[in-house]
Amino acid sequence: MAAERVQRRLAAILVADVVGYSRLMEADEEGTRVRLRSLHSELIDPRIAADGGRIVKTTGDGILVEFPSAVDAVRNALAIQTAMPGRDANLPEDRRIVFRVGINVGDVIIEGDDIHGDGVNVAARLEAMCEPGSVYISGSVFEQVTGKLDAAFDDLGEQKVKNISRPVRVFRVEPVGEPAGADAGTAEILPLPDKPSIAVLAFENMSGDPEQEYFADGIAEDIITALSRFNWFFVIARNSSFSYKGTSTDVRKVAKELGVKYVLEGSVRKGGNRVRITAQLIDAETGRHIWAERYDRDLEDIFAVQDEITEAITGATAPALVSSEERRASGKAMENLDVWDMTMRGNWHLWRLSRENFAEAQRLFEEAIAIDPKSTVAQIGLAVAYLLEARTGWAADIDKSLEIATKAAQKAVAIDDQDAMAHAALALAFHISLDNHSAVEECRQAVKLNPNLAFAEGLLGLLQAHLGDYEDANRHLDIAVRLSPRDQTLPFTNLGRVISSLVAERYDEYLERTRAFTRVAPKFIVGWRHLAAAYAILGRMDEARVTVEQVLKLSPKDSFDVVRKAVPIVDAKARAKYMDALLEAGLPAQ
Repeated sequence: MAAERVQRRLAAILVADVVGYSRLMEADEEGTRVRLRSLHSELIDPRIAADGGRIVKTTGDGILVEFPSAVDAVRNALAIQTAMPGRDANLPEDRRIVFRVGINVGDVIIEGDDIHGDGVNVAARLEAMCEPGSVYISGSVFEQVTGKLDAAFDDLGEQKVKNISRPVRVFRVEPVGEPAGADAGTAEILPLPDKPSIAVLAFENMSGDPEQEYFADGIAEDIITALSRFNWFFVIARNSSFSYKGTSTDVRKVAKELGVKYVLEGSVRKGGNRVRITAQLIDAETGRHIWAERYDRDLEDIFAVQDEITEAITGATAPALVSSEERRASGKAMENLDVWDMTMRGNWHLWRLSRENFAEAQRLFEEAIAIDPKSTVAQIGLAVAYLLEARTGWAADIDKSLEIATKAAQKAVAIDDQDAMAHAALALAFHISLDNHSAVEECRQAVKLNPNLAFAEGLLGLLQAHLGDYEDANRHLDIAVRLSPRDQTLPFTNLGRVISSLVAERYDEYLERTRAFTRVAPKFIVGWRHLAAAYAILGRMDEARVTVEQVLKLSPKDSFDVVRKAVPIVDAKARAKYMDALLEAGLPAQ
C-alpha cells in the first residue's frame, strides 16, 4: 500500500503571544479575558482579514496566522503593534497587554485546517526570543520584504534557536512614520532637515535640591555642544530645547514643534555624595527608545563627573543616531532614496567589513555623489570604502583604489575643513599609502575638531601601533572604546591592538587578540591572515594551515604577493616576521 502523500505549501507564518499573560490573569482574570476578546474583535481579527491572513488557531494568550505573502504578514504585524500602545494608555504599565511577534517564511505541512512543520517552528522560536512590543523576522522574510515596506530593519545576526539545528538570521523590524493615534497637535509642523536632527531637553533635577539645578543644566548644555561638533547632525540650540524646562512634555509634540526626529532627555538625582544620571534617546516619529542608560557616580569632583557623563552620553548617542538612520534607509526602496539615505545605506554595508559589502557601499556612495558632489558624508564614505578594499588586497588595482580614495578624502576636506571625519578619512588614506606620520597629523586635527569622535581616536591608536608605540596605541584605543563602546567602526580600529602586539613581539597576546578580532569581524580577511601568522610564529603549524584555508575561502586568489602590496606595516622587522609567517603557514606565493 502506497504511503499517503504529505501535503505541503510555502507560506508566511506569524506567531504572536501576550507578554506576561500569567501575571495579567492572576491580577485580573476576567478583565484580561474581556480586553483580549475586545482586541480580537475590534483590531486583530479585522486587520488579519484585511491583509489576507487566515487564523489557524488561537490559544489563551497566543495566535498562529498564515499569510500568502511575507509583505502582508509584516505589514499586519506592524499595524497591530503600532496600534497597541494607544489602547491601554490609561492603565498602569504592568497591566497593559503587550504582544511579541515572530514571522517566518517556510514550508508547512497541511493537515485539515492546521499547519505545522519546520516553517512554523522557526516562527515560534522567533516569537519566543522577541522583545515585548517588537516584531522579529527571519532572513527569508527580510529578503522578500526589504524595499517593499516603509519600515526599518535591525540585523541581529545569526541566532541559535531551540530545537533548530541550523542558525537563523534574525531581524528586528520597526515601522517608519507616525504611530497610529498620535496627537498631531495644533502647532505648525516644521520640515525635518536633510540629516539626523536632535533636541537635547534640559535634564530634570529630581534631587529636591535647587543647587543641583546648575549641574543638571550643565550636563545637557555640554551634550548639546559636543553633539554640535558632529557635522552630520542638526542640533537644536539650547535656548529652544530648554524652553520646555519645567513643563510636562510629550516627546512627539516637542519634536514637531522643534522640527526634529530625535529627542534626548534625562534626569539627575543626588543622594549624599552620590549622583545618578539617566538618559534616553527617543525616535519621536515612532516613540521607540533607541538607547537608554543609567550612570551612578561619586561626587568627589563635580566638574570631572560632569565631563565624564557628557562624554559617555555623547559617545553613546552619536553612533546610535547613525545606526538608527542606517536601519531606516535599509528599509526603503532604492527609487525612494535621497542622498542621505544612500549614504546611510552605504555606511551600513561599509561596516559589515566584507568583500561584497564593500562593493555595494562603493556603488551607493558613487550614486550619492553623482546626485550631490558636495556631500561630505558621501565623499568620506567613498574614501573609506576604497581604502578598506585596498587594505584587504581585494581591490582589482590597489593603486587605483588608493587614488580614488585619496581624491575623495581631499574633496571632503576641501568642502568642509571643519569636518573631523573628513580629516580622519584623509588620515586613513595617508596610512594605507604608508605615510603614517602625515596620517597622525591629520588624525590629531580630527580629534582637535571633535574630541568625541571615536573613529579618530581609534585610528590614532592603529597608527601608533604601526609606528611601534605599544603603550600609546592601546591608550588611544581605550579612549575610543570609552567614547563609544558600541561604535560600529571599533572592529576595524581595534585592529590596532593586533598590530601593537605583533610589533611589540608579544606573540601570545598577538594570538589572543587576533582570535578576538576574527570573532567580531568574521568576513574581514585581514584578521584571518594575522591569525594564521600568529599560529605560525608560535609553531602551531597545523592550526596555521587550517586558518590559511579560511583565508582562501574568503579570497581564493589571496597570496603572499597580494598581501605584500596591501599590508601597511612600516616597521621592517615586524613586517618581515608577519610575511615570513604567512609563507610558513602555507599562503601561496603568487
